Amino acid sequence: MAMKIRLARGGSKKRPFYRIVATDSRMPRDGRFIEKLGTYNPLLPKDSEERVKMDLERVQHWLSKGAQPTERISRMLEAAGVLPKKDRTNQNPKRGTPGKKATDRAEEKAAKATAATEADAAAPEEASAE
Repeated sequence: MAMKIRLARGGSKKRPFYRIVATDSRMPRDGRFIEKLGTYNPLLPKDSEERVKMDLERVQHWLSKGAQPTERISRMLEAAGVLPKKDRTNQNPKRGTPGKKATDRAEEKAAKATAATEADAAAPEEASAE
C-alpha cells in the first residue's frame, strides 16, 4: 500500500483549515485517512506557533514505514528539522524562459531598435558630407 503524508482540507468556504494526515495515496484528498498527525491553519501569521502543529514522533514513525510526504508537508518538515533541506533551485528549469511568441516579439523589437540606431547614426554623417 502506497502511503502519503498530506493535507486534508477542512473549514468553510474561504476559511481553509487543514489536517496533516497519513493516508493511502489512492484515497481522495478529504476522504478516509489512517491517522491524524497534526493541523495547519494558513490564516494565522507565519510566526505563530499555532499555524503548524505536528506530532513529530508519529511523523517519524510513518516516514520510517515508507510514507512519502507531499511537497508542502516536506517543506513543513524541513522547517521543523525532521527532514534535511532539499535543493529546489532547478526543479523546473524552463519556468523562467519565455515562450516562442515572446522570443519572436523580442527579436522583432531588437531588430527595429538596431535599424533605428543605424538610421540615426547615418543621418549626421550625411549632413556633414554636404
